[in-house]
Amino acid sequence: MPSLKIVLLPILILLAACGSRSTPPPTTVDTNAHACLSEAIYFEAGNTDDGRIAVGEVILNRAADPRFPTSVCGVVDERTNGMCQFSYRCDGRTSAPKNPTTLALAQETARELLGGGHNNLTSGALFFHAAAIAPGWFGTLTRLGQFGGNIFYR
Repeated sequence: MPSLKIVLLPILILLAACGSRSTPPPTTVDTNAHACLSEAIYFEAGNTDDGRIAVGEVILNRAADPRFPTSVCGVVDERTNGMCQFSYRCDGRTSAPKNPTTLALAQETARELLGGGHNNLTSGALFFHAAAIAPGWFGTLTRLGQFGGNIFYR
C-alpha cells in the first residue's frame, strides 16, 4: 500500500497550482444586462436580500419565457398597450439612483443572478406587485409568496 505522503503530495501540488491564479477569470456578465437588472432591482425591490433576489428572478424568468422579450433590458423596457411593465420607467420621476448603498446592493445582487447564482427563490415567478396595492390582474394568477415589499405570482 502506498504511503499517505505519496498519495497526497500530487493532490496538494495540483491544488496549490489551481489556487495560484494571478488574474481573475474573465467575466461573462453582459454589462448592459447588468445595468438594466441593477436599475430594476434598485427601484422595484426595496432593501431586503430576498426582495432584491425575487425581483431579479422575475426579470430573468421573463427573459427565459417565450412570451416576453428575450433580453434583460428588453424585459425591463417592455411596454404593453403603452404601459410600462415596471412602474419606475413611466412614473415621470428621474430614474437616477440616489442612494449609493442601495445601488451597490442592487448591483451585487444583479451580478450574482446574472452569474447563475440564483436559487429559484420565487419558484418561477413571472409577475409581482407592491404589497400595498391590489391590482385587478392578480386574482387570475397563482400566488407564490411575498418577498420584501412585493407579492409574486406565476
